[in-house]
Amino acid sequence: MTNLRNRIQLIGHLGANPEMKNFDNSKKKAQFSLATTERYQIKDEWKEDTQWHRVIAWDRMADRVEQQLRKGSFVLVEGKLIHRSYEDKNGETQYITEVQAQSFIPLDKSITEND
Repeated sequence: MTNLRNRIQLIGHLGANPEMKNFDNSKKKAQFSLATTERYQIKDEWKEDTQWHRVIAWDRMADRVEQQLRKGSFVLVEGKLIHRSYEDKNGETQYITEVQAQSFIPLDKSITEND
């Protein structure tokens, strides 16, 4: 059963091609940025608010990302929100929030190897 307590859905466009990384233990990671944009009206003026989200996918999901998504792809991503921290080379703590994709659905025409 999927953990329903930490679940996020985003619909947006990829800001760049996914970055792929292979690890020595045969694990594979895909990472990409996803832009979501909301339009809203204040009085007679329309505004847009674009948020950028860091999305990661592992192993088989990473393979699917690599095969199906490119810069500009319109996609629905479902996953869980992860907050983590690490110490940078200067000894300062850095914080990261990312979405770990558990599934995605391309919402535009599929990308083929001939594109």
